[in-house]
Amino acid sequence: MYDLLYHKPQKLLLLAGCSTVCTTVAEAAKMWNLVVLCYGASSPALSDRSRFPTLFRTHPSATVHNPTRIKLMQKFGWSKIAILQQAEEVFISTVEDLEDRCKNAQIEIVTRQSFLSDPTDAVRNLRRQDARIIVGLFYVVAARRVLCEMYKQQLYGRSYVWFFIGWYEDNWYEQNLKSENISCTREEMRRAAEGHLTTEALMWNQNNQKTISGMSSEDFRQRLNEDLMKRGYDIEHNRYPEGYQEAPLAYDAVWSVALAFNKTMERLKLKKKSLKDFTYTDKEIADEIYAAMNSTQFLGVSGVVAFSSQGDRIALTQIEQMNDGQYHKLGYYDTQADNLTWFNREQWIGGKVPQDRTIVRRVLRTVSLPLFICMSAVSCIGIFVAAFLIVFNIWNRHRRVIQQSHPVCNTIMLFGIITCLISVVLLGLDGQFVDASTYPQICQARAWMLSMGFTLAFGAMFSKVWRVHRFTTKAKTDPKKKVEPWKLYTMVSGLLVVDIVILLTWQLQDPLERRLETFPLEDPISITDDVKIRPELEHCESENNAVWLGVMYGFKGLILVFGLFLAYETRSIKVKQINDSRYVGMSIYNIAVLCLITAPVAMVIASQQDASYAFVALAVIFCCFLSMLLIFVPKVIEVMRHPHDKAESRFSNDTGISKEDEERYKKLVLENEELQKLIAQKEEKIRILKQRLAERESKGEIQSSSQQVTINNGTMGSSNQLGLNQGKEINYGGGLQVIIQAEQPTISDFDSAFGNGNFSISACTRSSDVEFSESYL
Repeated sequence: MYDLLYHKPQKLLLLAGCSTVCTTVAEAAKMWNLVVLCYGASSPALSDRSRFPTLFRTHPSATVHNPTRIKLMQKFGWSKIAILQQAEEVFISTVEDLEDRCKNAQIEIVTRQSFLSDPTDAVRNLRRQDARIIVGLFYVVAARRVLCEMYKQQLYGRSYVWFFIGWYEDNWYEQNLKSENISCTREEMRRAAEGHLTTEALMWNQNNQKTISGMSSEDFRQRLNEDLMKRGYDIEHNRYPEGYQEAPLAYDAVWSVALAFNKTMERLKLKKKSLKDFTYTDKEIADEIYAAMNSTQFLGVSGVVAFSSQGDRIALTQIEQMNDGQYHKLGYYDTQADNLTWFNREQWIGGKVPQDRTIVRRVLRTVSLPLFICMSAVSCIGIFVAAFLIVFNIWNRHRRVIQQSHPVCNTIMLFGIITCLISVVLLGLDGQFVDASTYPQICQARAWMLSMGFTLAFGAMFSKVWRVHRFTTKAKTDPKKKVEPWKLYTMVSGLLVVDIVILLTWQLQDPLERRLETFPLEDPISITDDVKIRPELEHCESENNAVWLGVMYGFKGLILVFGLFLAYETRSIKVKQINDSRYVGMSIYNIAVLCLITAPVAMVIASQQDASYAFVALAVIFCCFLSMLLIFVPKVIEVMRHPHDKAESRFSNDTGISKEDEERYKKLVLENEELQKLIAQKEEKIRILKQRLAERESKGEIQSSSQQVTINNGTMGSSNQLGLNQGKEINYGGGLQVIIQAEQPTISDFDSAFGNGNFSISACTRSSDVEFSESYL
């Protein structure tokens, strides 16, 4: 180059061949204000205008494929791609250009993997990144290794599209497998290569049109082949000299120079200058040559010749696809005119265009419909049963069996059960029944219904066992002390107020909202769908959900534990005023155990919608039905057996005795013992009297008449001094009476009356004592 520059004639422009020569010449030529035109250089590095400001080339740059690739991606709707490249300068520059074009076209590059010789790890990373549309930039030897690794990693088929370079030989994937130590068979390589796309710059004009030279591309080919054959090349057997493919590019390069000079001469003529005036320091004429070359455009034997702003050749790109082991042309793309000629011959495995990413379908996990219907039906049955029991409780409130179990508390309990059963239905309402905007209201309703239902139902039972416990403790210090019924209702109301305060504060300060829990991707049921399922599950949560649950569970747990304690303390106590205390205690046991199990387990299995709903619903339903069964079934049976109230004293063992009745019973037992001793004393006196009467009878002093002997407060008397009366009555202290009667009173009759025991003893008792004995027995 130095030799040419410093020897006459003056040089106006430099022509260069391959990329190595062109890079050196073009980088230095700017110092002499010389334009450089290359016909065999494809390196993308030559597109750097800051480094090569005066370079043009008729050989398309390796980056000429990138606009075509972008066009294809836009055509098929691919906006997410991956790049796999060999660590060579030509491919590095190509990828940098591709990245810029993707950014402008708003196409996302999910990953860019490079390798030097072994592509194994790079291909594996593509699979990890879920790459679907992959641009491969590597030489043919590396391409075979990539294809084999594609097969091993299953990165081929209906879900993947690979872009390869088009200047490989048609059967490149079957050659040199053994010599290159490729571990895949030809059949495996053919399967992996099926369906891939290639882009290739056209170096021959595809239309049989006359070019600027007056020849068509076919005319030029014939002339070139004839000339080469004269020079000894066996063209008929495809024996071409090196650089044969660049021949039309070199021919059009000469035409480009001639046309540029013609245009420059015309412009310089207007300035009264000519090309002969050019010197290496003449920037003005150099700029005119540059402008003429930059605006050159004509139809040459290699196609339309034009240059981009980077000096690159704007050429048509051919697009091909491999189907059944053969490449089929799909179309051409003219970058300059942005014109895609498409033949609609593409064939996709599976019959549809592959997707550029894993299509994720968001599927909401909902409670199984049969499970929801089943639980709702059972809950509705429970609601109807509870409503029937409310009517039964009110209708028979005058009956002693109902009256002595506090019917108002029972009614409160039943309303609580109904509320809990309604919450079972609300717990099953999710995205399949309500939309996202309504779901927070369902969350609030669940919390209110379940919490208040528990307080009403359990609170009523709790107040009963509390009253039983109060009876047992207060009777020791004050037998007349009683717990008034209004205190029971006050207790339930107090618990309800605490619930309302907590729930209202929760709702106002940190309301429950719809939160989605996402799960790992799952495969669809149908293998023909190229999608993944992203399961989601709705939850009712607030910002400080754990804190509020801790407060609520703490309050409920405290009531449960205290209820268990009272039920245990009163397990053997029976009081007349609360005849179902034992059954209430049993209900409290069951509710407490189930609640203490259900609450933590439900939190653990919250991500399993069917299991969580079934577990909680069954626990609530079981508690409600068991409570109604224990407390109301005995009452219903008793009322049905005994339509009248008088027989109800034998209702059940729970009729029991109170502490007051028990004390009274002990006093009566003591009185009875004292009376027995007194009777023994009186019998001794009677025996003495009988002896005396026997003595008098022997003396004839007893007369037959009506007689009455009265013994009162330990003394004896008669109407005629031990009375020879017809009737005899003996009154003992403590209300005991002994009546002796004889129709013909004689001493023998009196004797036989005592001897045969023909006398009656009646003890004075109070009506309350009779009532006590009946109820106790």
